[in-house]
Amino acid sequence: MLLKVKEAKYIKDYKIEILFNNGVKSIVDLKDSINGVVFKPLQNIEYFKQFTKNRWTIEWECNADFAPEYLYDLAIKKSK
Repeated sequence: MLLKVKEAKYIKDYKIEILFNNGVKSIVDLKDSINGVVFKPLQNIEYFKQFTKNRWTIEWECNADFAPEYLYDLAIKKSK
């Protein structure tokens, strides 16, 4: 099964609640993941809140996105 983000909801700070198409639901904290040139706009919390969901994952207008597998890994690590 290809992993997809089914729903995403901003929680607070750099945390987003994500429901994956396999039924796993978790809050992921992306604070430590917004490094590098493409993610620089996301360091502004107001901009960070402006994500949208595409067919596979969440993305921002600046073309930054996170692979659903990466988000899932964060979700799984959090639950351990």
